[in-house]
Amino acid sequence: MKAVRKIGWVLLGILGVLLLAGLIIVQTLKPDYSGEKPMDNLNAEVTVTYDPYGIPHIEATEETDAFRALGYVHAQDRLWQMELLRRVATGGLSEVFGKDMLPTDKFFLSLGIDDASAKAAARLDPESQIAILSQAYLDGINQFIEEGPTPVEFLLTGLEKKPYSIEDIYNTVGYMAFSFAMAHKTDPLLTVIKDSLGPEYLSDLEINSSPNTVWIRNYKEEEVSSEAAVISVTTEALSKLPVPQFIGSNSWVIGPQKTKSGKVIFANDPHIGFAQPSVWYEAHVITPSYEKYGYHLAGVPFPLLGHDRKMAYGFTMFENDDVDFFYEVLDPEDSTKYKTPTGWKPLEVVTKIIRVKEEADEKFSYTKTERGPILNGIANQIDGRHPISMDWIYTKGENEVLESLYGISHATNMDEFKGALPKIHAPGLNTMYGDADGNVAWWASAKLYQLGDSTHTKLVMDGSKDQDKKVRFLDFSENPQSVNPPWHYVYSANNQPDSIAGMLYPGYYLPENRAKRIVGLLDGKSDWDAESVRTMITDNVSSVNPSIVTELAKLITVGDLNDEQTLALDHLNKWDGNYDTENAEAAIFHRWIYFFLKNTFEDELGEERFKQFTGTHFLKRLIAPMAVRANSVWWDNVNTTDTVETKKDIVQSSYLYAFQSLEDDLGKDISDWTWGRLHTLEHGHPIGQIAALRFFFNVGPFPVSGTREVINNMAFLYNGSSTFSVTAGPSTRRVIDFSDVENSMSILPTGQSGNPFSKYYEDQAKMFVNGEFRKMLMNEEEIRETASSVLLFRSKSK
Repeated sequence: MKAVRKIGWVLLGILGVLLLAGLIIVQTLKPDYSGEKPMDNLNAEVTVTYDPYGIPHIEATEETDAFRALGYVHAQDRLWQMELLRRVATGGLSEVFGKDMLPTDKFFLSLGIDDASAKAAARLDPESQIAILSQAYLDGINQFIEEGPTPVEFLLTGLEKKPYSIEDIYNTVGYMAFSFAMAHKTDPLLTVIKDSLGPEYLSDLEINSSPNTVWIRNYKEEEVSSEAAVISVTTEALSKLPVPQFIGSNSWVIGPQKTKSGKVIFANDPHIGFAQPSVWYEAHVITPSYEKYGYHLAGVPFPLLGHDRKMAYGFTMFENDDVDFFYEVLDPEDSTKYKTPTGWKPLEVVTKIIRVKEEADEKFSYTKTERGPILNGIANQIDGRHPISMDWIYTKGENEVLESLYGISHATNMDEFKGALPKIHAPGLNTMYGDADGNVAWWASAKLYQLGDSTHTKLVMDGSKDQDKKVRFLDFSENPQSVNPPWHYVYSANNQPDSIAGMLYPGYYLPENRAKRIVGLLDGKSDWDAESVRTMITDNVSSVNPSIVTELAKLITVGDLNDEQTLALDHLNKWDGNYDTENAEAAIFHRWIYFFLKNTFEDELGEERFKQFTGTHFLKRLIAPMAVRANSVWWDNVNTTDTVETKKDIVQSSYLYAFQSLEDDLGKDISDWTWGRLHTLEHGHPIGQIAALRFFFNVGPFPVSGTREVINNMAFLYNGSSTFSVTAGPSTRRVIDFSDVENSMSILPTGQSGNPFSKYYEDQAKMFVNGEFRKMLMNEEEIRETASSVLLFRSKSK
């Protein structure tokens, strides 16, 4: 007995030592939210007051001091995220994660973002306020790198911390710009479909503008201030990214004529791939000459979303076509030359070195034309029949995106704000604006261009022909826009904009689903307040999907169904399109649609191309039209030679497949087929992919309401999985009421901090899935009264 007792005490002692060691590690590695810190080059003391959700309210007497403190506090919560974002464009992921990331690194290096960043940084005037504030922000980051604790991810990967430079800001913005692009997933695939199946197979794919959907209306006030190889490499490269991609967004701004208070109400929820940490870092910066409550991208000093007491702004994806692909004709007598409309030119050869974790450095070379990199052969893909180059507007011309972000964040009125927008050349953004003076506005911000009349930008074009050259760049006044329209609101849901200069704008616009719901709700009410707008921004109802059910159900032979299948169909026919977690009709609908798409398209496309097909926007656009369309070349199954399948065959068999799969996965009781059992959200951390560390780094999973293309846009892929795991959705929800700005509200998907030892790592996660909000504090007295901690920065020299 004494021996057993002795062993027990020893084990307790070991456990105590382990607990003590764990506590020391936690205390050492977590962010420091209180106390005093000396800081280089401060002119005066800076006070950082953290609110109950870990959002810093930074008070300084000079902007440079405020931005220096912003860099430090941003880094101590998000340094790992900063590191990954700056590495994407420079081909630096293999150094962190190993050789499996080589295809992704090679692809992004070939885009030339890093070279474009170097040029942009070189042309930035170091004496400009933009450069001075940016450098102050970087100095704050670098001081944390030198003096602060090393984030646990660096310790686990063995990665060395290195200082940040202006080029890193541009590289991060460049990645953001490319992650918006949809052409790389679309144009080569459509060209393959046309070349391998025939042009008739494109006619039903909704790849052009449609006059039958809800368009964003324009209004200008008078006098108001191998193809297969190319597809494969882009798909593979983007699928392995350890950081989220930007995919869409909602926003609407309601004019004073339609609100209870007679003041503008602003709403915005950018849709981005879910990840941990989430994308945005909130910070409230206050100086005598500048105040902004902003949402920052990791490593970028100026907020991309923001508001103050005078104005609010945000973005959605414009979805314009800013990437074009070209067949290149090589000289048969000299393969180092390619054909242009003005003659033969030499190919440019670019060589890069990629560092690979635990491996030798990899030397990587690719060729370029005047249009851009030739993608065939990148990442050891098998070359297609024709070299294909990619022309991306972001890497062409002067990059003034940083100047624009500075301009919009420092604007004091609508004219100054608008004046900064033409500097955004890419990515294409719907810029949403509202202010305390009663103005509401939407501008499509992008460097748009006109091509020849016979050019089809959604197919690979011919680089050797003059007809496919850009005719001219449009003036910003020719961009779609709406300023103080007579219907008293502006909105964007990534849908097709109307013409404002006698032309439509090629793009990869999303279907009308969200737009139809937004317009219907806004038109139907003229007494909006902040609470009703918050309810609207979490709306789960589809105004389109019940009509799809109606069309498909017409083709079901009910006599061939059993009682349970008939009952399920009857419930579907009465469905109002609601996507609450307890709804069963939602689960049946999406299983049915998945098999409807699979049975319609996979036989012609094959398994791999069908998978690529499901990741495009035009797949979302064609679901409703295909439900109505009686005749299509796609209905017949090309793998059956003795029968010709009809739409009715596809619809009936798809419904039966869907029903059987739900029985297999969820049991025979239809009442158990609730949406929340299938539709779940887990915020994945790159290191959380390791099973043993998932519980520590990942947040969730949670059952969630919403679905693809409703206002509460919780997206997932049609990939045949037994669940509809959410991949992307609102990266924040903001509602700003200019009748009560200090009580405006927001939410983040997980938490403010990316440090897993921080108490702010996931404190908003359950609030987010429940559709709740919390204040964006701006009142000085309330900030002090509710403060969770205070951090003071003092000059090292004083």
